[in-house]
Amino acid sequence: MVIIVALVAAAILSALLTVALKPLLIRYALARPNARSSHKTPTPQGAGIAVLATTVFVTGTAAVFVILPFVEFLIVVGGAIIFALVGAADDIKPLPVRLRLAMQFAGVILLVGHPDFRLFPEPVPYIFEWILIILGGVWFVNLVNFMDGLDWMTLSEIVPVTAFIAGLGLVDLLPMWIAVLAAALCGALLGFAPFNKPVAKVFLGDVGSLSIGLLVGWMLLQLAGTGALVAAILLPLYYLMDATITLFLRLARRERIWEAHRSHFYQRATDNGFSVMAVVTHVFMLNLALAALAAMTLVWPSSVVQVAALAAGLLLVGLVLRRFSHPRVMAPVEVSR
Repeated sequence: MVIIVALVAAAILSALLTVALKPLLIRYALARPNARSSHKTPTPQGAGIAVLATTVFVTGTAAVFVILPFVEFLIVVGGAIIFALVGAADDIKPLPVRLRLAMQFAGVILLVGHPDFRLFPEPVPYIFEWILIILGGVWFVNLVNFMDGLDWMTLSEIVPVTAFIAGLGLVDLLPMWIAVLAAALCGALLGFAPFNKPVAKVFLGDVGSLSIGLLVGWMLLQLAGTGALVAAILLPLYYLMDATITLFLRLARRERIWEAHRSHFYQRATDNGFSVMAVVTHVFMLNLALAALAAMTLVWPSSVVQVAALAAGLLLVGLVLRRFSHPRVMAPVEVSR
């Protein structure tokens, strides 16, 4: 019950805060289109402030109903706020790459700390695993930011993931407070959705995409820490593959990977004749399929099922990426005589 209440309350509060913030965003954080943009007119950005504030407030309020480990909660919130501040500064005036990365590493290290679980077998040195988690955390946050380049794209990815994580609290696979955090973030994004519907009236901005990436990355790490590593990989697999493959392709072309571009598969899809709604619908439906595969790995935790589910997920994402990278074939229109 508390999960549903958190989701609904977050949706309402997020919508109200977005409306209240929009005049300020128009004045101080207007995103003007350029050659790499998907939008055509100046659009206010920074509504991620409403999403993050709502998520934190609703989760904190839920302490009345669920056990909330305040130290851990404050660390999670502190890391998200660091990333939100980095994103807000970058939205107003782009920060130097080194400074931005340094602050991101600080936020991830603060949030991850020293996990009391192992993702890999004991022979793997703990320090190696810890460094891998830190690097993976920074990469995940940035890829969420990179992929937030189309109306409703972040919603089509993060809403299914957070809804899935919230559901795990109902079956005691994750602590209830993490499920409430996921439900609050899911609801906050749903409240923001009407304003970001194509053609968007407001964007999340880096203040939103970076902090959301951190929170979701941390929740997925907690899921992996329960032994559900494959499920934690499957849920964000589309984002992981699109962003990572694009990064390596850009490296192969010796491009400056820190500069804005339009090389992601979802961006190429719009250049290949896909409408924005067609792209985000593909991604949303793909994520529902990935969530189903993740659920399968939890219900049947045998190694055979894990490998089969991961292989199926890789195949499905690969098919979508291939479809996005080729011109859309339109059905011929019959001309009446």
